[in-house]
Amino acid sequence: MKINFLQNYLQTKNIIKISALLAFILYFNITKSAIFDNDTSKYIFIGHCYQVDSPGYRVDYRLEKFDFSAYDGIWLGGDVSSEASLQYSTLEYINDIFSLSNPMTFWALGNHDMRNGNLEWITHFTQRETYYSHYSKGISYILMNTNLVPSDCYNMEKQYEIISNVCDTISESSHLVLLMHYGIWINIPGLPNPENYAHSSLTYWNSNCSDVNSSFVNSIYPKLIDVENRGVEVICIIGDMGASSKSFEMISDDGITFLGCGLYENSPLDNVLIFERAGRELIWKFENLDLLLLEQK
Repeated sequence: MKINFLQNYLQTKNIIKISALLAFILYFNITKSAIFDNDTSKYIFIGHCYQVDSPGYRVDYRLEKFDFSAYDGIWLGGDVSSEASLQYSTLEYINDIFSLSNPMTFWALGNHDMRNGNLEWITHFTQRETYYSHYSKGISYILMNTNLVPSDCYNMEKQYEIISNVCDTISESSHLVLLMHYGIWINIPGLPNPENYAHSSLTYWNSNCSDVNSSFVNSIYPKLIDVENRGVEVICIIGDMGASSKSFEMISDDGITFLGCGLYENSPLDNVLIFERAGRELIWKFENLDLLLLEQK
């Protein structure tokens, strides 16, 4: 009698545990679904936006008048100001426009942003390193600093470790977005090299100091293919554009999406990228900056 009672008791406890586990899984899936299905966020990507004829600190005049309040995130593709880090006051001015400490303001530093040093000023305003990963509303992001060179092996290796860790562990995200400045997409299957559309085409760019052949296509691209094959859509975006090509959009032979755009000399053809989160989908389109500004009036 005691044995039967004990068996029934243990069986009941197991049923309770299993029920609790199933309830947790159901709650997790419902919560995860809500993250995707209920999100209607809107983001803007802007590349190469310094004012060419300014004294060295101003962003494109149009952006000074632009209302960013309709966007949940501002993604900057670098070269925000011609001499962004030369004076502290310039970063104060940039911060007033783009709210640099906002977690959804991404700044992929360009050569014009970094060439005067003073990176501690930049990280003071952003409250982050110049490279990092971020997760928000079902999307994983990697913000890359493509200016890093082997004379700074510590940060090169650290950035590569972040990229590797995200690619190795990503599972629940619907998308992985990589933001960068320079055209480092050399020899990607199915894509023309960046020299055909971007200001830069860094043939000898390396992702780490451990391997002289650690180009983007050799060291990072295979990881992105693995992520794409696990059902996470991968999107790479560069901002070092605008002088000739105003926009770039192609899908590689392996299914990775590559995008880019930039501003140059207040051209009436200048484009920005607008992203909208619609349920589980992330859709985008190139929009003319002048027309967007006109619609805000």
